[in-house]
Amino acid sequence: MSNNSNILDSQKIKYVHFIGIGGSSMSGLAEILLSQGYKVSGSDIKSSKATQKLESIGAEVFIGHRSDNISNPDLVVYTVAVKEENAEMLRSRELNIPIIDRAELLGLLMKKHSFGIAIAGTHGKTTTTSMITTIMLEANTDPTAHIGGELDCIGGNTRIGESEYFITEACEYYGSFLKFHPFMAVVLNIELDHVDYFKDLEHIKTTFGQFVSLVPSNGYIIACADDADTLSVVGDRKCTVITYGLKNPDAMWIAKNIQYNDMGFATFDIFKEGDMLGTAQLSVPGPHNVSNSLAAIAACYTCGCSIENIIAGLLSFGGSHKRYELKGLVDGIKIIDDYAHHPTEVRATLNAAANTVHNKIWCVFQPHTYSRTKAFLEKFSQSFGLADTIILTDIYAAREKDPGDIHSSMLAEKICQQGGNAIYMSDFLEIAQYLDKNAQSGDLILTMGAGDVVRCGEMFLNIRGNK
Repeated sequence: MSNNSNILDSQKIKYVHFIGIGGSSMSGLAEILLSQGYKVSGSDIKSSKATQKLESIGAEVFIGHRSDNISNPDLVVYTVAVKEENAEMLRSRELNIPIIDRAELLGLLMKKHSFGIAIAGTHGKTTTTSMITTIMLEANTDPTAHIGGELDCIGGNTRIGESEYFITEACEYYGSFLKFHPFMAVVLNIELDHVDYFKDLEHIKTTFGQFVSLVPSNGYIIACADDADTLSVVGDRKCTVITYGLKNPDAMWIAKNIQYNDMGFATFDIFKEGDMLGTAQLSVPGPHNVSNSLAAIAACYTCGCSIENIIAGLLSFGGSHKRYELKGLVDGIKIIDDYAHHPTEVRATLNAAANTVHNKIWCVFQPHTYSRTKAFLEKFSQSFGLADTIILTDIYAAREKDPGDIHSSMLAEKICQQGGNAIYMSDFLEIAQYLDKNAQSGDLILTMGAGDVVRCGEMFLNIRGNK
């Protein structure tokens, strides 16, 4: 934590400028500051729905990064994607304007609330944060929420409430969540990822350990008892640790008698320390979402929500955008888009799809970052067993440069060696046309990845819709 830890409490801070204001988190933070009476400006490389919304509620938005966008703000906020040589960063330093990163601002906003709920984990953060938000709204707790994806019931990724509850995702990348102030930390799982930053699993576990140590002695940790690494990290804490799980009989919260309908949605009985409290019905598919919902149940019950509000909130939660999102249904073919970009997430998403009524599963996968694809090449090759046909498209570079030693065709070859049916195609339109020729009624098409692979499904829908 920098020495700016109380900077928002200063009467000197009235005007905040965001470098990269259109980002999903940055735009939400800007919206929160606007609601609190701050003057807000910001810049981004292009106009978007997010920047247009901010302009409509009072922010000044510049398209393009230029030094003259800095007109004496009291504070400048940036994302890790912004480089030191950015013209606005250089100008801010020249003028000695205080500069903090996005994660620190999020932590400072959380600090203004007495009950901050931070949801962490390698997988499932957005869905579980969205579940908790939906339940808390059902219980009329009026929370502020900051989510990594769009949630329909709050009309976007940010909700501004009047209560002391502040709900947010807590991302481990670059140790961002170490700048937070959680009263409750939810830890869903711990696994190796973000290999461009984390050296190994021990590095990640150490970082998660530092995160949960931020919870005060009168606070709470909600932890998945099915994950040994999570249990090892949260053990021996001074605060109250509450566990949940599907497999570990020692968990305090357990789901029993799980059944799935033809959409893959689960119904299960909720048990707390041996007592059945009620029966939950989900509107999102797969066993991984039963686990996510248990985390949400444990968190919300601890916050004082009734089991009736919890059950109603879970039933009404239909998913976040890009998390097993139905994009369309044409000629009896379902098109689903999902954010999965780690081997564990790929398996979970395909497991959810396999639990639904379907003929063939077509999976169009866009690997995300060269470092992740190379590090997990073997694990990725073993993750697609439930798909009938896998189409690999080019690696989405995101923040990285092509090192020249990893390619999607290598993953396609590995999958075939594992007995899978995988092909490589680079062009999205070619993929959509291939699906148009081969997919039939009753099939399910999954576009999967954290890049722009969703366009393949949209192109397919466009082709079929114009016939």
